[in-house]
Amino acid sequence: MAHRLTSGVAPNCAVPHGHDEVVTVDIASRENAGLRPETNMLVEFEQVKRRWFQWIDKAVDHSFHLAEGDRLIGFFRENEPRLLARILVTPGDPTTEIKAACYHAKLTAFLDAENPAFLCRRLAIQETPTNAVEFNGATTEGILPGGDRWWNRADLSINDLAAA
Repeated sequence: MAHRLTSGVAPNCAVPHGHDEVVTVDIASRENAGLRPETNMLVEFEQVKRRWFQWIDKAVDHSFHLAEGDRLIGFFRENEPRLLARILVTPGDPTTEIKAACYHAKLTAFLDAENPAFLCRRLAIQETPTNAVEFNGATTEGILPGGDRWWNRADLSINDLAAA
């Protein structure tokens, strides 16, 4: 992924640059259900993580992360509109912290839609070998805007640019 931060707090990050992020999630049973006797599993991993992996591999991998007010979005809209679908848009600077909250909300939307018996207990993003963020809140309320935003929908979206 690549991103840039424009708030001025991290001047080295004002120039677009990339990271090899590693995202780790812990999924748990909401009711602390026991193992299914016929399989000795709560659920087959593929059943719970299929949409998550599709989203990470097809939408997030090699995307460009920008703040919703970044002027580069206008540049892409005018000059490279076919690439708009590859821009992950965050409320404010696309820091690892806000992306952890967005990713947690997205995974929660997938689980609520397809596997409501499960929840995301923890989500960690390792941005560099020495920089990682962990989100283990039950909700993103007060962190992310609510409503019909890409992070709250159980689809493969990473922005709301088509609606803008």
